Amino acid sequence: MSANSRHSIAAAYKRISRDIRRTPVIEVEMPGIAQPVTLKLECLQQTGSFKARGAMANLTALDAPTAGVTAASGGNHGLAVAWAAARRGLKAKIFVPAIASTAKVARIKATGAEVVVEGENYAAALALSEAWQAETGALALHAYDAALTIDGQGTLGLELEEQAGEADTILVAVGGGGLIGGVACWFEGGHKVVGVEPQGCPTLHAARAAGRPVEVKPSGIAADSLGASRLGELSFDICRRAVAESVLVADSDIRRAQVWLWDALRLITEPGGAAAVAALLSGAYRPQKGERVAAIVCGANTDPESFARVIASA
Repeated sequence: MSANSRHSIAAAYKRISRDIRRTPVIEVEMPGIAQPVTLKLECLQQTGSFKARGAMANLTALDAPTAGVTAASGGNHGLAVAWAAARRGLKAKIFVPAIASTAKVARIKATGAEVVVEGENYAAALALSEAWQAETGALALHAYDAALTIDGQGTLGLELEEQAGEADTILVAVGGGGLIGGVACWFEGGHKVVGVEPQGCPTLHAARAAGRPVEVKPSGIAADSLGASRLGELSFDICRRAVAESVLVADSDIRRAQVWLWDALRLITEPGGAAAVAALLSGAYRPQKGERVAAIVCGANTDPESFARVIASA
């Protein structure tokens, strides 16, 4: 069975379905859009983001050594790996950069994992994690550029097709590319998949322009979750054949989407989790007449005080 195919994604789903949540979908009316939009509420997933899928897909397929597991993360992947490791009785050491939110760091520590907060960005944390892996032999779980991770994230697409198979277009937030790689792999040839990125973290946009993954300098309010410095090689191979387009949204668009999701649905979302909705509210992606759109609300791990300030300033 080849990796990153509908078959491998379905196999991953069988392995992880007892551990993850089958997150709900909801149809909503959105301002400026003629037809209802389907939202996949992955913000309600275990650990508060889609990352639980990829972490568990790895740990149900790989044997971990006595040194346990390690990962680098802006926060969500690290939390997911720590959760999955605890669920399977494994030690975990997670490396996060200084930009990681305090809420995410606290939640990682609450799983019992060891957390190292060091480095200015995800790339710096990854280098530290790789050094630790080389020293100890721990099992390293990459946040996005690994076949098992992409298969795990692709299980979200499997669920969404079962729940809202009538959708024509799927909007997916992009950081390193694990989520869009998995979702695009599942829907390849059947649905239009569109990547949504903050203007400060345009890894897919830059890769499409260059014809290959290239370095970007992540910035902006969603950098802690979508702040990879380059798109993963595996995801780029999938995206160039199975992703129709990518669009960019401003930080102000993302804030507006967070506020709208709270006002309309009482959903707390982190900036990266609201990016796909921001593309619709801002007009960065404009559905055609009759086009049925689904957007993935992919993360909820934000600091409560920061979120309260966003709502209060609206």
